[in-house]
Amino acid sequence: MSTVNREQLVRVALEIVDEQGSDALTMRTLAGRVHRQVSSLYNHVGSRDELIELVRAHIVRDIDTSAFGEHPWDVALEAWARSYLTVFAAHPNLIRVLATTPIRDVSTFEIYDVVIGALIDAGWPMHHAVAVMRTVEAHVLGSALDIVAPSDMLDQASVPAELEMVHAALAPEYQESTSAIAAFEIGMAALLDGLRARRAAALTPVD
Repeated sequence: MSTVNREQLVRVALEIVDEQGSDALTMRTLAGRVHRQVSSLYNHVGSRDELIELVRAHIVRDIDTSAFGEHPWDVALEAWARSYLTVFAAHPNLIRVLATTPIRDVSTFEIYDVVIGALIDAGWPMHHAVAVMRTVEAHVLGSALDIVAPSDMLDQASVPAELEMVHAALAPEYQESTSAIAAFEIGMAALLDGLRARRAAALTPVD
């Protein structure tokens, strides 16, 4: 029987969440998947909570923050958001558990440090920087779920004809402009426009 290490357990845990959802991720399920006794897993992972944080670290390492420090804050923020979206749209079942579990993973905080630091350097007040970051995160995570939703989530055929406005807006010829991707793009543009305006206001001297 081959040996099991922490990295393998993290990969298998991610597979379980991707296939069955976060509720299916238990130490017992993981042990069964790697053909080990539950007790043997604790040689590598102290608890389910620790396992979740290890999965978080595994995922966020693919989020690109390189645009910060190389581009203006708004351009970098958009690039970060798009990278973030790509990562989480590939693992949507992780969103609920990671969004509702206290963050303990240092690598996640390192990403936040880059983002928040760049915002502060760009003139955002320190007490607004975290809120700006979280606002973008919320749009990204909601969009990631929207992108992987069933294709008939918003289907004209399901809308009663008497609801004229929504029925007309969901016509097949508008399918591309009503897609989850289109919604992300509009939301991202509007979000950045609003943030630029708020930053400008924050930097304007008060007479």
